[in-house]
Amino acid sequence: MSIALPLTALLAFSGYTVSVMLQAEQSLIDFGISLMSRPDTAQVVIDLYLLATLAGVWMVKDARARGRSVLSVAPYLLLTAVFVSIGPLLYLVVRGIQERRNSGATASVQPHKFESS
Repeated sequence: MSIALPLTALLAFSGYTVSVMLQAEQSLIDFGISLMSRPDTAQVVIDLYLLATLAGVWMVKDARARGRSVLSVAPYLLLTAVFVSIGPLLYLVVRGIQERRNSGATASVQPHKFESS
């Protein structure tokens, strides 16, 4: 799996998030409360968190399928609960890096066949 797209999205969105949070006039909690106070913005928040829940379920199932514990996904789930997109994006980047390491280690352990002439 290529990590270019999730890494680019992670860096861009994380940078933007930090920038916005540094300039914000209200706390993240106050902002969330104000979003939930109106039906139109509440619908968007609910939609995002439904998608975040689906991403969390996928991360847990993916980790289990790869032989990892559910606890290993906890940091990504926490990031997802707070920042929605950052958790799954980071999970994809870390998973891609681990896959590259594993495939590189597997390739270096494979015996080479020599043809006799």
